[in-house]
Order: sequence, then C-alpha cells, then structure tokens
Amino acid sequence: MASFLVPPLGESIVEATVSRWRKAVGDPVAAGETLVELETDKITVEVPALESGVLSSQLRAEGDVVNVGDVLGEVAAGATAGAAPAPTAAPAAPAPVAAAPTTADPKASPAARRLAAEQGTDLASVAGTGRGGVIAKADVVEAAKGAPTPAPTPAAPKAPAPVTVATGNGPRETREKMSTRRKRIAENLLASQHNTAHLTTFNEIDMTAVTALRERARERVEKEQGLRLSFMPFFAKAACLALEAYPTVNALIDGDSIVYHHYVNLGIAVASDAGLVVPNIKDTHARSLIEIGQDINAVAKKARDGKLTMDDLTGGTFTITNGGVFGSLVSTPIINYPQVGILGLHKIQDRPVAVNGQVVIRPMMYVALSYDHRIIDGQQAVLFLVRVKELMEDPAQMLLY
Repeated sequence: MASFLVPPLGESIVEATVSRWRKAVGDPVAAGETLVELETDKITVEVPALESGVLSSQLRAEGDVVNVGDVLGEVAAGATAGAAPAPTAAPAAPAPVAAAPTTADPKASPAARRLAAEQGTDLASVAGTGRGGVIAKADVVEAAKGAPTPAPTPAAPKAPAPVTVATGNGPRETREKMSTRRKRIAENLLASQHNTAHLTTFNEIDMTAVTALRERARERVEKEQGLRLSFMPFFAKAACLALEAYPTVNALIDGDSIVYHHYVNLGIAVASDAGLVVPNIKDTHARSLIEIGQDINAVAKKARDGKLTMDDLTGGTFTITNGGVFGSLVSTPIINYPQVGILGLHKIQDRPVAVNGQVVIRPMMYVALSYDHRIIDGQQAVLFLVRVKELMEDPAQMLLY
C-alpha cells in the first residue's frame, strides 16, 4: 500500500478542507491522475496518484479539515480494478467514509442545502450543474419551478420531521461547519477592520459618454478580439491612471515605512460558489484596455472553475469590486488588507440630474473609495476619486495615455 498525503499548500497555508473525492474506493487510478481535491482559503489543490493501482482507502471524508502532511488515503500499487474487493474489505474503518457521499448524500453547495431544507426539496431528485455534478442553489430553484405537480413533494417533510420540531415546512434551523476558505475570508476581513484606519469617500459618475463609446465599439471588439466589452476594463484603466497621479493610494505600510509601488497589480473581486476571491492582473498599468478586458475574463473564469494559482492571488496592490452586478446601489467596500485602497462600483441607474441649468435623465453610478487613513489623507482620496470620475465621463482622455 502507498499512502498519499496533504501536499504543501503554499506560503503560510497549513490547512485545507477535503472538497471532493474524484476517485471512489476500488477505482483504478493511473499515475498522475487526480484522487482528491482540497480547498484552501485561496485555491483548490488537486492531489494526484504517485503510481498506478487501485484506491484502497479514503481516510478523510469530504468536508474534513486536514493539515499539511496528513494521510488522505492509500493506493494499492500495481493492483487492478478486478482485484479491488479484497483490499477494500481489509480497511474496515475507511470504507464507510467513501460510501457516504455516493448516493445517500448528494453533493451540494451549502446554499443549495439551506434552500432545499427551507422549501422541502429532496436533493436526490435535483440534477446538479456545478463542477463534478455538484448541486448549486440555482439548481434547487429550477427544480422548485418545475415541481408543482410531482408526487414526491408531500413526502419531502418526512426526512426533517424526526430531526427537529415539526413545523410542516422543514427544520427551523440548520447548522453547517464553515469551510476553510470561509474562515479565512472572515479572518482577513476582521484583520482589515482592526489593522487599518478605515474610511470611505463617495462620488457619482455620469455614464453617458462611456456607455456611448462602449456601444459603438462593442460589436467590432467582439468580432475582432472575441471580447464582450464590459465597463470594468474602462474603470480598470481609469484607476491605473488615477493611481499614477496619486501613488499613495497604491502603496502599503510595512512597519514604520511606506512602500510605494511603481506598478499596478489590479485585484478584481470575483464571487464564486466557494466564496469571494480576489485574483489580480499583473502590471495592469502597462496593458491596453482590450488586454485588460481579456485578462479580467480569463481570471474570472479561472476563479469560477476553481483553477486559480497562488500567483493569481498574491502580489495585488489595489482592488476593484463591483457590487452593481448584484443590484447594489451604494456600499462601503472593505480594504483588501494589506492594500490601502479599494474602489467600489455600483448599479447604473437613470436619475434626474442638473446639466447646464436643465434637469435631464442620465445613467448615473455611485462609486466609493475605501482607504487607509493612516497614510492616505482625505484630500488625496477625494482627488483620486474625482480623477476616476473625470476619465470615465470623458473616456477619450484615456486614449492619450
């Protein structure tokens, strides 16, 4: 038997959560084939088989928290699938661990489990569209839409009834353990609040000009570059130019020193099923607007597919987050510590504004800059945001730089 362990996970990362077993006990495996996926606070790590054989045991279950060096399971080197029943019977304890996720407990995200419990949906009847067939919240919503007539609906309350007080609508409460990533997100957000002098300034942008430019260029850009042009590349370019004018917003504090970055590694906050991640685009300041758009799409896809690398997630100097895609009208984003500034974008909304003494309807967006007041004065913060506003309201300026 050859044991396989939790590998080194990256700088300062010592634990992970067993996210998904890719092989079941008794399955044949080839050298280099992925056996199990581990989720850290930053990336998903695939653990490969070191040699060919048969997976003879799983010593950790999905959802278990493991440390670097822990034994995850064993491979019977040189064995074949036909010989699997004998080795799987020997390790009696690990066998039930592998059996649990197969049929009785469908793979589903925490949000999907909560919603299914609330509306009495049997997860076993829901088809998962996530990676590896994992059931997402949207799958449960769709299943509910198409289930006004099915017979299984009255039977759904039978499962929760013995567990909690019978309410007729499922359990009143559920409890689930925080994933490693969610715990780290919580810790990082608290660290940002505790270690910075957090302050936010606001402004609003008339999106008329940049909307018109985007509409004129969108079809050609998509045809020639394969890029569906969004507003984010415009904001990224504007932020880079504003950071050049106000470099303190792109700095960080190291002890009693201020480190000024003469480059921009722009972090883009991406919401995924596994939680919020902030991959960054290296040397964004040297990229064209089209290149920035392509880079944003690439890292966002990697984030959704769980394919981000440690390099994608380290070295960022400034961050943009866009709550507007979810309908947020205004918010105060939390600084991505140890950075000292984050730009928050919001929903574009038609509003009456005064232009040249006339009240007109314009597409307006509130923007917010949260900053560390220890090194960024209010004047610098306001002027940075004003510069972003000027560039977005006259986007032709960006072509001059």
